[in-house]
Amino acid sequence: MIRRLVSLAAASVLIVSVTVAPVAAASPASIVAGPPLGLVLPRGTAGLLGRGKQTVNMTYHNGAIMTTAHTTAIFWGTSWLTSPLDKITGIDSFYTGFSNSNYAMTSDEYTGKGSTVGPVTTYSGPVVDTSAASGGGNTATILAEVARQVTAGQITLDLSGNGYYPVYTDLPRGTAGYCAWHSWGTINGTQVQFAFFWKLDGDAGCDPQSTVSGESEGLAALANVSGHELSEARTDPFGLGWYDSKGAENGDKCAWTFNVPYVTFSNGTKWKIQGEWSNVAYTAGTGYPNSSGQKGCLSGQ
Repeated sequence: MIRRLVSLAAASVLIVSVTVAPVAAASPASIVAGPPLGLVLPRGTAGLLGRGKQTVNMTYHNGAIMTTAHTTAIFWGTSWLTSPLDKITGIDSFYTGFSNSNYAMTSDEYTGKGSTVGPVTTYSGPVVDTSAASGGGNTATILAEVARQVTAGQITLDLSGNGYYPVYTDLPRGTAGYCAWHSWGTINGTQVQFAFFWKLDGDAGCDPQSTVSGESEGLAALANVSGHELSEARTDPFGLGWYDSKGAENGDKCAWTFNVPYVTFSNGTKWKIQGEWSNVAYTAGTGYPNSSGQKGCLSGQ
């Protein structure tokens, strides 16, 4: 249940073109949404990686990578202003500290189209939309939410193709078989990357079981899957970057494996966060094992 092996809904598997409802008197945005990539499966299902004829290392599929990521997080749902707890401020700290961290540098070996994934990223802060959230099973619905914030003037699209817009909803996962995913698309012809996250408070299947003091379980869960999705968006933004023969991206290959109790980011914040796959580390024998025993994961500590 990774990348091309999973469909969230029929509309998510094909490229979908829709028109976003206008905000106030503004003109609607035209969007095209790609399929979901890099689904974070609940804890315990990641052991499926590495079976069959799956190659150990990832290979390049002649597409683009993201040399950086210019991130604006969207918090979508009626409860974000009334009961955000520590999640908005915590995710702000996460993206701020990600830049130039050793964790960001776990993806620096990956190249494409004459460019290389770099360690420097930027964060523009949060956008809060207190309308009722929906989607999760449809990439077009989540990209439409990003486009609404663009139309409303809350987001200025990054024209370089390195814009990344994670959407954090207040919807519980319920019986859905994934914690988060990333995807790609266009808004008025501009290429964007985006991601979707359920509300993970009290969700045992998506809980990294962090022991870092001062953070809620819901924040810890979001931070872990945020690292997974951002790392995959940087190395495989359009589904033609880096992945193995079964479609597993660098986050998928190390999902739910932790080599250290926590990783310290460049701003001093600490997170229990899964490792990311490194072809170089596997080949050199310097990585730690994933759930299949393949020693190619880097913790970024």
